[in-house]
Amino acid sequence: MSGTNNTRRIFLYSRFERINHWFQAALVLTLLVTGFEIHGTYTLLGFETAFDVHNFCAWTWLVLFIFDVFYLVVTGEWRQYTPTMKKLFDVMRYYMIGIFRGEPHPVPKSERAKHNPLQRLTYLGIVSFLIPFQMATGFLYYYYNDWAAIGLGGLSLGTMAALHTIGAFAFLVFIIVHVYMTTTGHTVFCHIRAMCTGWEDVEGSSETKEGASA
Repeated sequence: MSGTNNTRRIFLYSRFERINHWFQAALVLTLLVTGFEIHGTYTLLGFETAFDVHNFCAWTWLVLFIFDVFYLVVTGEWRQYTPTMKKLFDVMRYYMIGIFRGEPHPVPKSERAKHNPLQRLTYLGIVSFLIPFQMATGFLYYYYNDWAAIGLGGLSLGTMAALHTIGAFAFLVFIIVHVYMTTTGHTVFCHIRAMCTGWEDVEGSSETKEGASA
């Protein structure tokens, strides 16, 4: 049963989605830590070790990203990221004002809609632009010596490094905001717990959805 009388517990995240989420989180955090060390921001692992770990994680992330896209297409989960303007501004107002007044969320989660309109736009932008941008600038930076062979001799290595660093900061900002947003549920850790167990307490009937498996 859910924890309060005005919520119900539903199964939202499969085992694959949960493992994938935490694995990608670990990869991105490792890439950020090693990337900023390679950039010269601090010394933690040592340049050579940071460089090797960074490259290994980059290739792993690329393979995982391709598999994730395949998974979304095959399972139909891509529909969870279809952008919509319906209630978008209501959600924006909620996060700016309503949440501090204790108002209910204008778009509660459901089995058919795991993400609200603002989340859909954010995640779609990350998957379709930010991740490919970061991967492209990273691999181009790594294969700098081959630029002339593929007709990219006119590019500047410094510009490519700057673009890759900008992308890293964009990911860092997203992580900070994302972690904060996980604390905005009816309890501080309810969203994090849902990504561990698959079950989420949402506003609605107090009845519990049975029969789902992890």
